[in-house]
Amino acid sequence: MKKCVLVTGGATGIGKAICLELAEAGYDIVINYHTSKEAAEVLESALKERYGFAMSIQADVSDEKQVDDLFSQIEATGRTVDIVVNNAAIDLSNLWHLKTAEEFRESFNVNVVGAFNVSKRAGRAMIEKEWGRIINIASTNGINTYYPMCVDYDASKAALISLTHNLAVEYSPYVNVNAIAPGFIGTENELDGYDEEFLKEECEKILVKRYGEPEEVAHLVKFLVSKEANYINNTVIRIDGGQMGSV
Repeated sequence: MKKCVLVTGGATGIGKAICLELAEAGYDIVINYHTSKEAAEVLESALKERYGFAMSIQADVSDEKQVDDLFSQIEATGRTVDIVVNNAAIDLSNLWHLKTAEEFRESFNVNVVGAFNVSKRAGRAMIEKEWGRIINIASTNGINTYYPMCVDYDASKAALISLTHNLAVEYSPYVNVNAIAPGFIGTENELDGYDEEFLKEECEKILVKRYGEPEEVAHLVKFLVSKEANYINNTVIRIDGGQMGSV
């Protein structure tokens, strides 16, 4: 049986690109989504038609019980999750003086607690099989690229990087745990609402003078879960085109 990959937030954007890339590489794909039902079903149908297997499952990853149900549905097919890509995230950008504690809690619940819940549940089978991969999709915002209007998102991505290191220690030597920190990636959600002048200014801060494509992040994920990356563990890899301020 093929190795099974769970991609949280897998219906759109970077998550969708990862699902397509890994399906093409020969993995069975489970698409987790919270609200993007139609997009998840369209992607599931396309993957099934081309590769024979895919499933989409609705779950709020910040809810431990829903995560347990998510894994139970996967296991009911006779599969266990070999690879997790913790991609589900929210960004509640708002002016600093309008920020609330509730926004902080919501950002951390999805972006950090969600990754914790999924990784903890997946770790059972990974340890038993003595093999697994966990990839956390962080952000250069969690390193040293700061925007006060998304301070809760930035803080949550920094916490996700810390979680990555702790998971790597806890699950060694069998499970490789790494984080990817994308910079400005041109997903539909990222570009929505920005005018051309703003996009031009942001691209000028990047050494390659353009924003990245979701597929470029997906290529890196495919490498990190491959045998060629067996000796890469407990690290954070930026993929930002040389974004000024993220180095």
